[in-house]
Amino acid sequence: MSKARLVITAVELEGRTVADVVTDYGVSKSWVYELLARYKAEGQAAFEPRSRRPHTSPTAISLRTIELIIELRKKLTEAGLDAGPDTITWHLEHHHQIKTSVATISRTLTRHGLVEPSPKKRPKSSYIRFQAAMPNETWQSDFTHYPLTDTKTFPKGVEVITWLDDHSRYALHVTAHHRINGPITLATFREAAGQHGYPASVLTDNGMVYTTRFSGGRGGRNGLESELRRLDIVQKNTRPNHPTTTGKVERFQQTMKKWLTAHSPQPATIAGLQTLIDAFVAEYNHRRPHRSLPHRSTPATAYTARPKATPSTDRSSDVHHRVLHDSVDKDGKLSLRLNGRMHHTGIGAEHRRTPVIKIVDDLHVRVVNAATGELLRELTIDPTRDYQPLGRPPGPKPTKHRRPDPS
Repeated sequence: MSKARLVITAVELEGRTVADVVTDYGVSKSWVYELLARYKAEGQAAFEPRSRRPHTSPTAISLRTIELIIELRKKLTEAGLDAGPDTITWHLEHHHQIKTSVATISRTLTRHGLVEPSPKKRPKSSYIRFQAAMPNETWQSDFTHYPLTDTKTFPKGVEVITWLDDHSRYALHVTAHHRINGPITLATFREAAGQHGYPASVLTDNGMVYTTRFSGGRGGRNGLESELRRLDIVQKNTRPNHPTTTGKVERFQQTMKKWLTAHSPQPATIAGLQTLIDAFVAEYNHRRPHRSLPHRSTPATAYTARPKATPSTDRSSDVHHRVLHDSVDKDGKLSLRLNGRMHHTGIGAEHRRTPVIKIVDDLHVRVVNAATGELLRELTIDPTRDYQPLGRPPGPKPTKHRRPDPS
């Protein structure tokens, strides 16, 4: 028998006083009176257990936000784009000015049956993560197949080759061809380099279009290997049976093919496929948030935020190059240690709490917004001063005062 039933029975049927019941059952007097009032109003329903859920939830997201989450999930999925909680969070913040947590969106999707259970995956801790520190430090390349609707002309489909920046995941060059061979691989590399500059290194698998090191020594270096050697670009190849080494470009191809497959009608020619690829590359580079990048920025933002590495970098120089992550403090300043001494740099109160990247070459410093890539300040540190001012007067702008009229 529940305690509520015992209390009501003792008071209503046995005629005991409220004070005695409070002492015998160890309950509060207010709860007894509340229980009696509920019994008189509801009868036997007063004995049923009641939910302890609060009547209001001030921090709960609105119905409009829930509808927007479901709508974004549907639109992104139909477009063949990533529609996970991280991506939806980014779209809500940047396109609808709504800030909510990833966990809240995940619960909302689960509650509305929009999450498909997936098999247990290999833990992330088992992977050795690598990412180049600067744009053009390493380019990854690979090619994949894609079917066309004109199966008579292209019975085996066509092939798409990709050159991808390892640091920013920026798609440098993506083109479709009937078949990928050595001359096409070299030509696409030259086109990418002509648009974005030469990289310091190239990372690919062991396909014959990239390297002939497993061909038994027949034919010498291929065109790409000779070109990289001539330009002093380091060539790196994966170990056999280790596809995760070039995982970034493989993941890009998976995302691209998912996007292409979602579009109707499907292309029948190489030119039609290339038009779709160009549209995807523009979306991927400039408008789609990337979960692997800081602050879920776009690849274009990450690619332009830092200086680019080159194969002709003079490694014998004594320039101390550093890339540091920081946030502007509440007073609009940043700190930087040079030669064992701390220096402070003014950025501006309008940028306080902004996450930034500090790119330091000895005394030359560039400060960029980590989320947008905007250059906030570029200066040369004066080592004789602790504070590097902005060069503008402190405080609010002075107001002009009129002289009193002598009359």
